[in-house]
Amino acid sequence: MAKSHPQTLPRLALLAALWGATLGVQRLHAQSADALIDKLVEKGILSVDEGNGLREETDKDFTKSFASKTGMPDWVTAFKINGDFRGRYENFGSDNSLFTGRTRFRYRARLAFTVVMQEDFEVGLRFASADAASGFTGGNPVSANTTLQDNATRKGVYFDTAYAKWTPLHDGTWSAGVTIGKMDNQFQVSNMVFDLDYQPEGAQAYVGYQLNEKNSFKAIAGAFVLDELNQIDRSAAPVGPNSPSRDPYLTGAQFVWDAKWTAKLESTLGLGVFSLNNKDNLFLPQSGTPGVPLVNDGNTRVPSKGAYQLAYNFNPVVVSSAIVYKLDSFPLYNGAFPVKLMGEYMNNPGAPNNNTGYRAGITLGKAGEKGHWEITYRYQALEADAWYDELVDDDNGAFYQTAGLYSGYYNATTGGFGYRGGTNVKGHFIQFQYSISDSLTFVFSYYLNTLIQPNPVGSTSAGSHFMADLSWKF
Repeated sequence: MAKSHPQTLPRLALLAALWGATLGVQRLHAQSADALIDKLVEKGILSVDEGNGLREETDKDFTKSFASKTGMPDWVTAFKINGDFRGRYENFGSDNSLFTGRTRFRYRARLAFTVVMQEDFEVGLRFASADAASGFTGGNPVSANTTLQDNATRKGVYFDTAYAKWTPLHDGTWSAGVTIGKMDNQFQVSNMVFDLDYQPEGAQAYVGYQLNEKNSFKAIAGAFVLDELNQIDRSAAPVGPNSPSRDPYLTGAQFVWDAKWTAKLESTLGLGVFSLNNKDNLFLPQSGTPGVPLVNDGNTRVPSKGAYQLAYNFNPVVVSSAIVYKLDSFPLYNGAFPVKLMGEYMNNPGAPNNNTGYRAGITLGKAGEKGHWEITYRYQALEADAWYDELVDDDNGAFYQTAGLYSGYYNATTGGFGYRGGTNVKGHFIQFQYSISDSLTFVFSYYLNTLIQPNPVGSTSAGSHFMADLSWKF
């Protein structure tokens, strides 16, 4: 009888555990199986060739088992379900005596389904809660929050994403992918440029290159549909003579350099250029004319045939940067302690003035794992025409005392005034996060802002916005 290798029994036990986990917990297959095989190779329990062979066998048997148990075709290699739920308490305040304080309770719920297929294809759907945008049947484009109100009426659910993705290149040095549909935003910018809940519609593509262990580069491009005009009445609508064939859309490109200088020091630098095209057809809804939801304010607008159009072009240049240094330890924090400094600058040459935006901030720690926490502070100033106001952070706002007809806040339905997010805002933001468990995080957020150009001039525009969240992820 041949002598057994001293590692045979532990190897067989580990392989049996791997095999059972792979077949029993199908939705975690791609992550857990590959990670465990990599760990076995790293510990020397498996050779590289044995690891690759086991990976092929595992994938083959998983595909067969998955297809038989779900009824899906054999070209489907994985099916994933994930999501999150967030409960929120929210309060608005202002020093202006005309402001009426507001308190509300809200939730955000999202549920995602992802199907991974052979030939590097992926199709995903994500459903999300949201309040309907005023005057529109669809949900708010920059928020998936739903307000608790109206005597427990049924709440809406919308498609948050619906996309197809192809990633034909991923060899460890080069990577590339294309996504179409309604999708997550791949541009690596802050919510001074795109609200974190904004899910663009159109197409995105990227190409990545890993130069060496320390440096990697990525080029990102996108073309997003903003509105679609369908045979509108040219004589009455607030548009030019060729406008029905000139749908408004957004294009952008960004180059990102990620560097890992040492085990403790990392940096990111991004340069992006964006362009809002056919902006004359991107008007506010007024007097029955078509338009897009008015969820933010700040841009300068001019009257045109009963509606209000953007006064200036938008083609800003955006520079984003961040540096992270990891301390070996920090009081009341378990593990290496990251300190992150970040900055972002925007300039829009399409407007003659009030056309810049900038932010700078610091983050201490990093939440996301049980017992971990983080604190963030940042200062931001985003002038009125630095960027299209309907895309930016809607929580970052201040108080408009009077409704301006052609600039600042204008509500096409009521002509009212109040606390509004968007551009033309400067001020402070502080946030504290603590992860009670790996799945549950408490978040405290506070905005304290003023308008850069108060409306009317000289009025008190200071506004505060406080949020307390409990967020579960799965």
